[in-house]
Amino acid sequence: MKNRFNNITSKEWLPFQKSWFRYTGYKDLLRSNLRFFIKYDMPNAAPNVLYWGSPFQHESVRTIADQEGARIFFADQPVPEVDFQLILVDLLSEITDRTTPEQFKAIKKKLLGFLNKHSAKLTQRRFVAVFLRNTLHHEIFRPYAWDLAGNLSEGLSLKDEKIACLEHRPLQYTSSVFKTDFSVFYALYFRKDEQSLMNFTPQPFAYTEGGKALRNKRISFQPFPSWQIIKPRPRKKNEILHPAKYPEELIEQFIAVFTQERDNVLDPMSGTGSTQVAALRMNRNGYGTELSPFFAEIANTRCKEVLNPQRSELFSGERKTTQYKILNKNAREINVNDFPAIDYIITSPPYWDMLNMKGAEYQARRKEKGLQLNYSDNPDDLGNINNYQAFLNELTTIYLGLLPLLKTGGYFTIIVKNIKKKGRNYPFAWQLSQRLQKHLSLLPESFWLQDDIPIAPYGYGNTWVSNTFHQYCLTFQKNR
Repeated sequence: MKNRFNNITSKEWLPFQKSWFRYTGYKDLLRSNLRFFIKYDMPNAAPNVLYWGSPFQHESVRTIADQEGARIFFADQPVPEVDFQLILVDLLSEITDRTTPEQFKAIKKKLLGFLNKHSAKLTQRRFVAVFLRNTLHHEIFRPYAWDLAGNLSEGLSLKDEKIACLEHRPLQYTSSVFKTDFSVFYALYFRKDEQSLMNFTPQPFAYTEGGKALRNKRISFQPFPSWQIIKPRPRKKNEILHPAKYPEELIEQFIAVFTQERDNVLDPMSGTGSTQVAALRMNRNGYGTELSPFFAEIANTRCKEVLNPQRSELFSGERKTTQYKILNKNAREINVNDFPAIDYIITSPPYWDMLNMKGAEYQARRKEKGLQLNYSDNPDDLGNINNYQAFLNELTTIYLGLLPLLKTGGYFTIIVKNIKKKGRNYPFAWQLSQRLQKHLSLLPESFWLQDDIPIAPYGYGNTWVSNTFHQYCLTFQKNR
């Protein structure tokens, strides 16, 4: 197949399609982006690249560009009237944990003004790449990357995000406020295409503060890893019946951080009971609801086996005295009389109606095995809502309806990812956070990374569509 997008081979193309990568250095970051996003259309003319970033990086950038046969121009110097194949924006040194909201506002305004002036020079269907991170400033989480992405999406098409994973920082301290080691940053990619308005107007910061996180008197937090690779154990026969089960190994890590023994843990969309099973194994009480009677029965059976195993001689240790309760009930109808006061909520919602999409490789494999393709055919199922805004509204209402059950100071973790559908990106994780942060304290995000799934060559040689192998672990705290 002829590569009309760039000049690299499939061996080099495929790794770039993975939605997360290990950061091995700035030069490698520059080189991989230059090689992927520029193409040599004319034999005697080098492609032009426009760079916004720290002057201290100019020498490195110029060296890499020369090695790759590109001509580099810098934003802090006169920009010529030429066409650019790539605009590269590096905000890693400009936006740090010392950046105040006012300073971020000024940086954003300056950058958007620059793009208003020069983005017309970007070749059609070529990209703007932006490197930056979210920060924690005065113990308030500042999702600057998400906010800027929303602003840039007003003028360009948001096509993808990649999570850059740095080596975990060995931070040895404890805190009464949850923090991560901030060992990630974002590489965001926007395309100039027929949908692009090419007009950039600074908008107010999108993430209204729900208040500072409360200091926890019960738990001393060590810095939590911003990313972790988890390969789940093979699913059992009754577990594989569910089309989108998340692993107990992941849930256990969060339960260990945000709860103590005998605490009450809730999942309003229990599926096959992964949350409750993890809670019971860790000597916590597990509660929840599940809309599907089929999956609710499986969940209850699995919990019963944890507390009263059929082969008790295979299980050592004291008999568990924790309890569980999983109701076959619509999460919209949960009330304070259903369960005792809850210390921690952890859940993963349907990713809109993606399981109803026909033709997906995953769906095809399940169909071949005669397995259920979606959660249910119930019209009350969130996974059957085909309008994105209606889905987001319904999910937000459900989550806010759970807050009366959650103790003040309690935590709420949601496992989600942004959604790609029919060539468009829906920033589901970011928009859900934006809505919930009006009522809760948003804490630093972490990522569950998947490294055991084959990369599919979507769009090879024609357009870039990455394989989404990262999930957001969004945590909030009820502070009032």
